[in-house]
Amino acid sequence: MTSEFVPPHPRNPGDAWVHAEDGSKYWGRFGAAGLLVVDADRGILLQHRALWSHFGGTWGLPGGARHEGEGAVDGAIREANEEAAVPTDALRPRFSATLDLDIWSYVTVVADAIAPFDPRIADPESLDVRWVPLDEVDTLPLHPGFESAWPALRRDLDRRPVLVVDMANVVGSRPDGWWNDRAGAADRLGSQLQALAMTGLPAEQLGLPQSHWWPDVVAVLEGRANEATVDDAERFSVVRSSTDGDSRIVTEVSRLMAEPGASVTVVTSDRGLRVRVEALGAVTRGAGWLRELLDGVPGGES
Repeated sequence: MTSEFVPPHPRNPGDAWVHAEDGSKYWGRFGAAGLLVVDADRGILLQHRALWSHFGGTWGLPGGARHEGEGAVDGAIREANEEAAVPTDALRPRFSATLDLDIWSYVTVVADAIAPFDPRIADPESLDVRWVPLDEVDTLPLHPGFESAWPALRRDLDRRPVLVVDMANVVGSRPDGWWNDRAGAADRLGSQLQALAMTGLPAEQLGLPQSHWWPDVVAVLEGRANEATVDDAERFSVVRSSTDGDSRIVTEVSRLMAEPGASVTVVTSDRGLRVRVEALGAVTRGAGWLRELLDGVPGGES
């Protein structure tokens, strides 16, 4: 048995070692990525690594070398499918964490299992793949990289960020003629928010740990903007207020903050509303902050 990792056969140019000046080496010419799948009832999905692999016999995440030009999320999901038969349509990414060593990087993509599935060994790189309850993870001989990252990952598994958008305030923050067509302006902004919900945003923008988050986005409409056709989509929901929008936003924030792990950010430049939602424990950002995030996002002029 050897700790030298030699794959059964090269599959793409990324399947190669990156060597550091201190003699250490890292698998994946274009970096690597792993998938941490969370099932609310069964725990997390772990892989018992084949004995011939690097750190063979330890437990870690399904993952591996990224292809050239491949995004971390795509790479992590592809590797998990190849190694553990994880169905791509059963996943919803929640956050990612990046280990960047300059010469090489590893991205851990944390995703919720949104449909039940049973993993299975799908290639020679595993001795076993199975769901492990959270309280039992530390009892296993873990891959050193995963063992080092696990405490911080575990800490944030219950965190659920939500972005609540005061649509009237954001639309009204730019004098672009929105008053002539409030519903149309809300549709354009809503379309961009749907795109933002799918791409997520850097953790620092939300004041959160890790590298990247995919928050749920809640768009609150009021008045004539309620005539907008924008509707619920993945990670995106529309709340239509029959009274004043500020009160409905306060109600939504109060409800969201009562949920376990809630981390709520309200986008508004209304000072009075900011005071009200901050008193509930929410964080606030101004309309300009969101406008900058939406620059270049498809779906309408920001």
